[in-house]
Order: sequence, then structure tokens, then C-alpha cells
Amino acid sequence: MEIFQITVLSLQVSTIATLISLLIGLPLGSWLALGNFRGRSFILSIINTGMALPPVVVGLVVAMSLWRSGPLGDLRLIYTPWAIVIAQTVIAAPVVTGLTAAALESLDARLQQQLLGLGASRLQMVWYLWREARLPLLAALMAGFGSVISEVGASMMVGGNIRGQTRVLTTAIVLETSKGEFDNALALSALLLILTYLINLGLTTIQQRGVKK
Repeated sequence: MEIFQITVLSLQVSTIATLISLLIGLPLGSWLALGNFRGRSFILSIINTGMALPPVVVGLVVAMSLWRSGPLGDLRLIYTPWAIVIAQTVIAAPVVTGLTAAALESLDARLQQQLLGLGASRLQMVWYLWREARLPLLAALMAGFGSVISEVGASMMVGGNIRGQTRVLTTAIVLETSKGEFDNALALSALLLILTYLINLGLTTIQQRGVKK
């Protein structure tokens, strides 16, 4: 029963974090890819740096922010599932943003002008470009999810690995390993790999259907 609870919580927090990252990264990446403004390269360099941001650094910053004496301490989110969601969103958002920008930049530059010339509004143009780049955008979604479902450092720091409350598969694996229960750790690792594979299999199937079309 506890394994089921841990698995469900892992999927919940990682899915919510990935969806929030998509809501942030898709428009932000589009703005960076299609915009032509001063400081664009600087912002892109920050996003690209964020794609390789160490999870433990994210965990430290989020923990300090959510701590009782921190700027967001009044929200009382530290050591809750929402704290893990926040940390995982910070990890995944730069990944989704950076890959979205790269996907749209890889499209033919003339396509944007052609759509506007045909009378498409700005929003219609962006929507069409998303459709054209849907395959790499799905890859961005998979990369974002993969960066958080397997993350352990930030989840441990902001969630506390509390049994029945904030324990997820990755932190449970660390706990079992520290206790010398390697059989349990291996079983949880196998479960994590299977879940990750099945989710990516579903997304890859959708992606390849787009290729055939």
C-alpha cells in the first residue's frame, strides 16, 4: 500500500510540475525564438544555463525561500508536496523553454512572414508554428518530464522525505539504500524505470504518429 502511495505521489508532483513548466516554457520559448529585441541573447544564455542547473542548488534556493524565515515562509509550503512541485518546476521550466526556442528557431524563417502576409494574426501565426514544430515540442515535453521524475536532490531538501506525505520514488530509493535494503531499492528503481518508460512510450507513439502524417 505504501509503494502505491509513493508511486501515485511521484506521478502527481512530476506531472503537475511538467504541465506548469509547459505553461511557462511554451510561451516564453516562443517569445525568445520569434522576438527580435535587445538582450535576447542574454536571456537565452540564462535559459540555457538553467537547463543544466544542479537540482541540489534549486532545492537549496527553494528551501530558503519557503523556510519559515524566508520570503515565502508564511505560505507554510516547506515539507509539503507543493514544495516539491515548485522545485521541480524550477528544474523543468528552463528545459522546456530552451528546447521550445530551439524548435521554433529551426523552422524556415520565411514561414513567419508568409503567415503574416496571408493575414494571420500574431496568435494564429504562433499556433501554426507550434503545429509545424509539434514533434520537437513533444521532445521538449518528454525532456521536461524526464528531468523531474528522476530528480532526487531538490525533492529531498524541500520535501523532507516524510513517510506518507512527501516520500516519492527517488527519495524512497535513497532511504532504502542508506538502510542497506538493496533489494527494496532495486525494486523501487525498477518500478521508476518502468513508469518512466511507459510514459515516454506513450508520448513517443504520439510523436511518431505525427511523423507518419
